[in-house]
Amino acid sequence: MSDRPEIVCICGSTRFVDEMRAANRELTFAGAIVVAPGVFGRAEDHEAGELITDEQKAALDALHLRKIDLADRVLVVNPGGYIGESTSREIAYAHATGKPVSFSHTA
Repeated sequence: MSDRPEIVCICGSTRFVDEMRAANRELTFAGAIVVAPGVFGRAEDHEAGELITDEQKAALDALHLRKIDLADRVLVVNPGGYIGESTSREIAYAHATGKPVSFSHTA
């Protein structure tokens, strides 16, 4: 048995930034290493004129799959049961790579 902390990848719509930050905090205090989205696509999270381009979004999506590769498990933050297209793709990827997936909310 390793003494390495569990690594958890947080997935979900970036509209749930506050909920993701709360999950990150809770997991961190529980002793987990947390990897999560580093950039949030909401307009109010950016300086004027700094919206994410399609190319940047594609690069961030690919980077997030690498974060899933690093993780021991995935936590989907999905208030109200919401799961969008990108999150569905991340869940499918996690399942395909054998990562356990749990959800913060049930539908």
